[in-house]
Parts: sequence; C-alpha cells; structure tokens
Amino acid sequence: MIGYVTLGTNDMERAKYFYTTLLAPLGASVLMDMGRFAAIGNTPGAPMLSICTPWDGEPSTVGNGTMVAIPHGG
Repeated sequence: MIGYVTLGTNDMERAKYFYTTLLAPLGASVLMDMGRFAAIGNTPGAPMLSICTPWDGEPSTVGNGTMVAIPHGG
C-alpha cells in the first residue's frame, strides 16, 4: 500500500549513516543515492524509506521534506 516514506534532513551524510545502520538488520541498504535524495530498502519494488534535503532549499522541519507515497496500481 505505501510505496515509500520520505523524511527531510539537514545533514544527508549523517542521515544516510543513521538509517542504513538502523535498517541493516532488516536487510536494507541504500538502493539509490542522488546526492540530495537517497532511498533505503531491500529491493526497488518494495516499500522504502527515503531521505532528502527539502526541494525548496529551506531547512528540514516537521513538514518540510516529509512525504508518504502510494504507488500507482497500473
């Protein structure tokens, strides 16, 4: 049902380290790293956790940089 959840961060390297360490026991790793955006999961078709710096360039806050995505059913 949920494709991925994105959490904003003000420190990408620290966030990648934290979440990959946290999720490693579940078999997760960084599957995609585009600099300001990284996706962490088991396989590209399974639900993932993404981290990013906010697109608008403003600091990450509770709502800025946060998103839940529902995959397209087609």
